[in-house]
Amino acid sequence: MRIDEPAGPRAPVAERGMSLLALGSLGIVFGDLGTNGLFALRAAFHEPYGVAVARMNVLGVLSLATWALIVVPSIKYLVFVMRAHNRGEGGTLALLSLLAPRARPPSRRSTLLVALGLLGAALIYGDGVITPAISVLAAIEGIAVERPGLEWLVVPVTLLILVALFLFQRRGTGRVAAVFGPVMLLWFLCIAALGLTAILRRPEVLAAIDPRYAARLLFHNGAIGFPVLGAIVLTVAGSEALYADVGHFGVRPIRRAWYAVVFPALLLNYFGQGAILLADPRAAESPFYRLVPHSLHYPAVALATAATIIASQALISASFSITRQAIQLGFLPRTGVRHTSATIPGRVYVPAVNFGLMATCLALVLTFRESARLAAAYGMAVAGAMACTTILFYSVTRERWRWGALRAGALAAAFLLVDLSFVGTSLLKIPHGAWVPLAIAGAVYLVMTTWRCGRDRVAAALASTPVEAFLRDLARTRPIRVAGTAVFLMEGAVRAPPELTRYLHHAGALHRQVILMALRTEEVPAVPDEERIEVESLPAGLVGVTARYGFRQTPNPVDVLLRCRAAGVPVDPDRATYFLGQITLIRTRAPGMSRWRKALFALLWRNAEPERAHFRLRPAQVVEIGTEVEL
Repeated sequence: MRIDEPAGPRAPVAERGMSLLALGSLGIVFGDLGTNGLFALRAAFHEPYGVAVARMNVLGVLSLATWALIVVPSIKYLVFVMRAHNRGEGGTLALLSLLAPRARPPSRRSTLLVALGLLGAALIYGDGVITPAISVLAAIEGIAVERPGLEWLVVPVTLLILVALFLFQRRGTGRVAAVFGPVMLLWFLCIAALGLTAILRRPEVLAAIDPRYAARLLFHNGAIGFPVLGAIVLTVAGSEALYADVGHFGVRPIRRAWYAVVFPALLLNYFGQGAILLADPRAAESPFYRLVPHSLHYPAVALATAATIIASQALISASFSITRQAIQLGFLPRTGVRHTSATIPGRVYVPAVNFGLMATCLALVLTFRESARLAAAYGMAVAGAMACTTILFYSVTRERWRWGALRAGALAAAFLLVDLSFVGTSLLKIPHGAWVPLAIAGAVYLVMTTWRCGRDRVAAALASTPVEAFLRDLARTRPIRVAGTAVFLMEGAVRAPPELTRYLHHAGALHRQVILMALRTEEVPAVPDEERIEVESLPAGLVGVTARYGFRQTPNPVDVLLRCRAAGVPVDPDRATYFLGQITLIRTRAPGMSRWRKALFALLWRNAEPERAHFRLRPAQVVEIGTEVEL
């Protein structure tokens, strides 16, 4: 199950390639983690759940932050979770697909696993909404640190940057991705240097490495210490990206970037902020920017803004990728997915998601107006997603790796203790904004489960004749055959498409060549080109074609026909006619779905992208056959 590159002699070229991958991961993987220092410690000393700026509290908060960075990203994700992958791809849905609950008869356990996987994916949307808002807002707040009179500019400038960021998405990230890594490398070097300078002035802050300071803050301060974990979770926000983006870079480059650059830089900066707080408790209003010399303040604001834009881009792109994966796995309705790169299939743009994220981000900035207030909303989605990952990871260790219950349970329990501590303290912040990511995740989860349930009911209602029985009827009735090629899309390769049987029933004729095309989405990220299609010759001029795609790939019927022609099937893709279904839903009082969920599913169905548009078929080649389905 390991995904490390094969061991072998380290040639200079290979080593250079590894370093370039590590540099690239700084921009894509670590943007979120790397910019948390702008607001994490500030939130720890901010009302209503912050602690007083006293020496023991400062050391305790630093100790908690240090050990959170060690336990969560350094050990949990980089040592253990990243070993669980689906053909090199990570993320909550990839972790769920490892367990393949759909391959077995439904049970309470498999239903729970699907629910956890969908909940984890839904929480990423909550994180993706808040990250751009809080990151850019925290960076722009640096304007008012030197000149408080410019505070009125913070919100308008933040809004302008966010609007520009989201409007840029349609152009794709390929043009600027090359500079992400170098910019983030400069960012990490700068924050490390700033932190080291402050540490040299107050070296006693290094005592916070001792975990007893963390324990003292948590267990000796009663109800005062526990809520501060709500700020500590902000220091590890972005850890899920380490796992989700493993397919882009591999484990070794990500580990190298973390241990060599990101982890030391973050520790130095956090300890530097602690040193500033020990020297001047008033610095709690903006401990990050108090590290910066006056002459470098505005260059630091500019660099911080660039870093937060990169961090925001990573989460926005992740939301696009999760949407496409969920569509391919049948958990979301079809919507417009635009590919922004001709060579990298993972770079996609989803207009509906983009504008939804933009509207929500702008609303959050206008509502909270300060990063410290918005920090109360941040963290809930992070902690929830980490807990879902831990539970799914435990199932993988038991089912796929065959670990014993004691070994797997002890590791999962240790991680879950940390995750649930973060979840518990985040729940305390619900009245102050933590309800926002919960509401977003709840809405996404509701849409996903409703769509899957309704889609299964429609599929059951459309259950048609098995292919073998259809072929027997065809041989018996011998209908009139007309010139041309007809293509019928179907969910699987077992039953004939309902459009085929309905067309034959009403027209009493059939094309001389009929291609039954099954577009299957496998529970793997990608299917190699050489394994894409399987062609089977059937009686009476029928051809069965099974095209297999991964959940990160987009099915393309026209491409399938081209591959069929290359495999020896005499077909002209430009002259083929595609027969698609046009289903009209009729809501009834039949049991199985509540009335409001039927209404929601019907709304989603009406607004889903039509098959013709989704598969980019020419209208002149499409014939739609209407069907009514009762829910």
